[in-house]
Amino acid sequence: MNFTLLNPEIQEFINANIEKNISTLALQKNPFPEVNWVEILNQILAKRKAKDKLPTWFQTKDIIYPSKISVEQTSSEKTAQYKSTMVSGDRLIDLTGGFGVDDYYFSKALKSITHCEIDADLSETAQHNFEKLKVQNVTCIQGDSTAILKKLNQKFNWIYIDPSRRNETKGKVFMLKDCLPNVPELLEFYFNYTENILIKTAPILDITAGLSELKNVKNIHIVALDNEVKELLWELSKGYSGVLSVKTVNIIKEESVSKFEFVLDKNPETATFSLPKKYLFEPNSAIMKSGGFDNVSTFFKLEKLHRHSHLYTSDKPMDFPGRVFKIENCILYTKLEMKRVLENQKANLSTRNFPDSVESIRKKWKIKDGGNQYCFFTTDLNDIKIVLICTKINKP
Repeated sequence: MNFTLLNPEIQEFINANIEKNISTLALQKNPFPEVNWVEILNQILAKRKAKDKLPTWFQTKDIIYPSKISVEQTSSEKTAQYKSTMVSGDRLIDLTGGFGVDDYYFSKALKSITHCEIDADLSETAQHNFEKLKVQNVTCIQGDSTAILKKLNQKFNWIYIDPSRRNETKGKVFMLKDCLPNVPELLEFYFNYTENILIKTAPILDITAGLSELKNVKNIHIVALDNEVKELLWELSKGYSGVLSVKTVNIIKEESVSKFEFVLDKNPETATFSLPKKYLFEPNSAIMKSGGFDNVSTFFKLEKLHRHSHLYTSDKPMDFPGRVFKIENCILYTKLEMKRVLENQKANLSTRNFPDSVESIRKKWKIKDGGNQYCFFTTDLNDIKIVLICTKINKP
């Protein structure tokens, strides 16, 4: 870690240029020749990224940031805060400490946190920042987490792991065995030191694939922030073989949290179906990721439009974990109806279980984006292509 970056003049320069165009800044002469210009520019980029994602760090004096990519990949404060509600006890060890955002919030829920980080600079950076944030119950240890666990040789209430992918060239193929640390391979070893393991993975990981690699899974948390799924959390308990609960969480800007949970059953409940009624319900992204579509139908007593549409309907509005619309009109997706009702209009378009993309529909029918009209292009229970023209019902 380069402590020269803490020079008051450099810090003042970073703060003064947070909103400046980085390409323009890069072309000017370095006003601090004793420090690498790229390092200073990186602090500006990373701190800018932290403004909304990590406001506590952004507002704290003399914080040092890792690369912009590291800041992008770390947990946001809101998702870290949610994770802290899942753990309790005296001691937690984080085997992949990184920038330390999760541990900052874990430190508020447990007496003692051990932050392991294999990268020496990142470990030193995290330790420095914890001091600036006045966090006194986090111990930073640099090195391989497996070796650290063996050396400490003590029991923890929780082990937390955020494994990183080793091979980015694999594209969308994401298996836990391809990550560092290799959690599936090390599970038995980890359970020598704890009864509870919390694993964070990216939303790209398929839930079925994750379950095929892990055991003793008690809960799966699907966490979305402003309707964008940010992470999957796998809660493991030593020797557990009971029911598996899926908990979906959507954290909204206004600090409200929308939750829905169900038991992942081998004999799931069956949805009911109907043609469109007065209201349309679209689940949030966390529920969409969960795959609990029949559970939504049975729990809320809503009817699905089609087995594969994942849109729901009812004659009554209700508080729902997603968007709610009043159906103003329902038309067939035909040339005659589209010309009569939607051609050259302005509307927000969505497709669900529909052959054409939003882009191709806009182009074909010259529909502009925006306005108060919401159009869902979908398929009904009779396999007929329809368009639902709606107005959004804003939640109180």
